[in-house]
Amino acid sequence: MVFTCTLTCLSGTQSQRLFTWNSVQQHYSALPLPPYPFKPCCSSSSRNHNHTFSLIQDCAVIACLRANSAEQAMEAARAAVNGGIEVLEIVRSTPGVFEVLQALVKEYPTKAFGVGTVLNAEDAKTAMNAGAKFLMSPATVKDIMDDVQDADVLYMPGVMTPTEIFSAYNSGAKIVKIYPVSALGGTRYISAIMKPFPHIPMVASQGITIDSVGDYIAQGAISVVLSDAIFDKEAMGRNNFNAIHQLAKSAALQGKIAVEWKRNCRLTFFPHS
Repeated sequence: MVFTCTLTCLSGTQSQRLFTWNSVQQHYSALPLPPYPFKPCCSSSSRNHNHTFSLIQDCAVIACLRANSAEQAMEAARAAVNGGIEVLEIVRSTPGVFEVLQALVKEYPTKAFGVGTVLNAEDAKTAMNAGAKFLMSPATVKDIMDDVQDADVLYMPGVMTPTEIFSAYNSGAKIVKIYPVSALGGTRYISAIMKPFPHIPMVASQGITIDSVGDYIAQGAISVVLSDAIFDKEAMGRNNFNAIHQLAKSAALQGKIAVEWKRNCRLTFFPHS
């Protein structure tokens, strides 16, 4: 995909250039990271709370792991983290999910681990006690939202419509998860929904590929959730953790490049024919 990109760079110079995504990757891959537009802004948030928020937007990729056993989950998670993943979600249905979470938190104390598809306050509390730094749901669960207001954890409720987005944010969500984004129109939906809500940090989730990470970040998402794109079904079925490591490495690189590009220049994309 080719875009005409209007760049207002941090140095103050302004120019218009025509880039392919590959040329952008090469040009910005080595640039330093200036401050990002979104900042954690809740007076009751702790340092760890703010650190998780920053990590999510600094890396632009949240790896989402579903596994058939606790042992497989541990090996797959290690492969992903060692490949460069900084933020990892373990789906609630994974056997031994809370034990896996606890072990990963101990093994990788600087990373952010969380639990996904959390549907009730009891599971949310168990996850927090196990060391979760964030929680995700496919919808907004009021009991969870209420319980995390003063807790050291980020809750990312699933939202779809403008009303759901605005309601979740006003109820206390610091980040909302746009789900299922691919079914809603993908990057076009993110671009459209960011226009009335530029102040609301959004994570895009469902059906996203590694090569589209940059497009989602460019259109306004602060991060994307990658599931099968990293934890490939065939690789998981064969316990091919080397393949998962390589996919994680590629995903982490795409996230880094996208964030650096967005941070160094304020972008407006126009399809180029």
